[in-house]
Parts: sequence; structure tokens; C-alpha cells
Amino acid sequence: MKFTLGKLERLKSKKLIEKLYKDGISIKSYPLRIVYLQTEHTSSFPAQVGVSVSKRNFKHVVDRNRIKRLLRESYRKQKHTVYNAVEKPYVYMISYLAKEEVPYTEIETKMESLLAKFIQKIEKENDEK
Repeated sequence: MKFTLGKLERLKSKKLIEKLYKDGISIKSYPLRIVYLQTEHTSSFPAQVGVSVSKRNFKHVVDRNRIKRLLRESYRKQKHTVYNAVEKPYVYMISYLAKEEVPYTEIETKMESLLAKFIQKIEKENDEK
């Protein structure tokens, strides 16, 4: 598996994003939150991901872009854990909740715990079905 985050792995569809926030399930690992939904998407990858940072908390676009870059990088390094665990296609959005920028090492550890919680939750849902 390549450790890249290509165009087809990114969530771009406005319809899917609206559906995700309307019907999705949320998991938190402060300062990160993931909202996910099991649904079909156009990509051949098992998941499509988007990242968001609140304009209310970070007024300057350079700050928002830096945090989004850090989020994408930490996800890119750890996405293989999700890809190995999911069987059905998922879409999810990872949001940054903190009001100040935290160091990359903390983002990386929180991303790891968030993805672990996500995997646990979807495995639990699959066991119930």
C-alpha cells in the first residue's frame, strides 16, 4: 500500500458532505472529532476523508491551512489501519476543535486514538448486524 493521500481519497462531493453531517455518527478525541457514515462513494478506495478547521477559532487562513496540512499528514501516515479494518465504503470528516494550535506530535497521537476508536465502533456495529 502506498502512503499517499490522493485526489480520489479526498471527500469533495457537496452532497456527500451534507448527507454526512445530517446522518453521520460522531466520535471525539480532543482536539479532534470524526463524523463518519457508511455509504457508497465514487472512489475505488475503502474510505474518503475530508478535514476542516473552524474559521471562528482561527481567523487567519494561513493558520487554518497549516492545521489542515498537519491533519492530512497525520491521517496519511495512519490510514492503513483503517483500510485494513473496513470492508464497506465509508466517508468521514475530521474536524479540529481546539481554539489554539497544538504541536504535531499531539495531533499524531490523538489521530491514532481517534482512528482506533473509529475502528472499534465500526467493528462493534458489524458484530451487532
